[in-house]
Formats: sequence, C-alpha cells, structure tokens
Amino acid sequence: MGILNITPDSFYAGSRVSEVAAVIKKAEAMLHEGAELLDVGGYSSRPGATDISESEELKRVVPVIEALRKEFPEPILSIDTFRSEVAQSALYAGADLINDITGGDTKMYAVAAHTKAPYVMMHMRGTPQTMNQLTQYDDLVREMIDYFHVRLEKLKQAGVKDVLIDPGFGFAKTTAQNFELLSNLDSFRILEKPLLVGLSRKSMIWRTLQTTAEHALNGTSVLNTIALLKGASILRVHDVKAAREAIALTSQLT
Repeated sequence: MGILNITPDSFYAGSRVSEVAAVIKKAEAMLHEGAELLDVGGYSSRPGATDISESEELKRVVPVIEALRKEFPEPILSIDTFRSEVAQSALYAGADLINDITGGDTKMYAVAAHTKAPYVMMHMRGTPQTMNQLTQYDDLVREMIDYFHVRLEKLKQAGVKDVLIDPGFGFAKTTAQNFELLSNLDSFRILEKPLLVGLSRKSMIWRTLQTTAEHALNGTSVLNTIALLKGASILRVHDVKAAREAIALTSQLT
C-alpha cells in the first residue's frame, strides 16, 4: 500500500503532494514499483497535527480520488479518514476501501456496510492532538486484542463483512511500546483477520537510530521484514520498491 498524503503537514515531507498532476505522477511511480493499493489521505494524523474541517478534507481528497480512478482503473484505492461523510464521498468518487485510524463509530460502520467496502480498523486512543498523553496500559497486547474483539463484534452486527486490522504503530504508544507490539505482532492472528502494518519512517525508527524520518528507509525495511515474518499481510509504505524487495525475499523462506 503506497501512501499519498494530500496534506501540507504530514510527518515525512517526502510523502506530501497537493496538485492533482503531482499525485498522478507519484501514484504512477508507486504502481510501477509494485504497489497494489494506494492510500489517499487529506488529514494529517501525526502527533499534534492541525485539526482541519470536514469540508477542507473533502476538498483535498475527492478530486484526487476521481483523477486516480480515471487514470488507473485497476489498483485498489483506499481513503484514509475517520469521518463517515468523507469516506462515503470518497467511495462514490471511486475509492474501494476505508482506512480508519480511530476504529470507527456507528456512522462509519453504516457506510462500510451500505457500500460493502472493506474496512481497515486501527487501534488508537484519543485523537492525533491528544494521543501522546494516552499511553498508559496494564497489558498492551491484551488490551489491544480486547479493543479489536469488541469492535469486530460491532462491525459484524452492522453487517460489515470484510475487515482488516491495523495495530496502529505510533498511535497512543511510546517507542518502547511500539517495539513490544512488533515483538508480539503474531499474537493478533487470534483475531483471524488480515493484518495491515504501517511502520514506514516512523519515529520509533529514527529516534532509536538517532536520525530523521528522511534517513529512516533502511530501518523501515528492517522492521517491515520483521512484520512480514510475524504475519503482516499488507505493508503501508512511503517507499514501495524497498517494501516489494522485503516481500520478495521473505516469501522465499520455508
């Protein structure tokens, strides 16, 4: 899954695009490198990100999705949003999948059920503005599995049939907790859902290596490889070529 951030403030500057022509060019490069999904987001979810209105988010993402769908009929297009109205508008514009950082609510579940769109449910606490203050857990992995169990039941009752799980690296988790989560990633197999993992250039990498997001590609490849060995089905990345190489190599193991 290649990341297309239609934002001016995403944490990795190299992922930011705004003009439709630039998005098309970037998407084309990602698809050439082997991306099978493209994830379009108009709301930066980095810690402390600026909150924007629903109308601004719609203005950012809908024209891009329409253009991508027209230019590239085959790839899966994902809308990265926690707002049900944005999700619905994006699906009508040509998106195929909802990628929701909040784990959703009844309105979002209703949109997924009505449109029959696959739904990615992520674990987080609070909002991008508050999540860094909400990192207290008694048992991180157990509490996360409980979180998913409760919401999976709600999704089932709402009629959503196609669900993926994202453990939410970096969302309401410290660096140490992120590594604990990665170490125990295979525990989430108990949920019997495909696992989407987003580790690309995140602070758990560059802070540990005492570098920056711009210099975190090698570290990303290392952690993506570990995630694949522990059951990840989809890698959400800024750098598609490196991720495809990790997939190609780990797939040769027996």
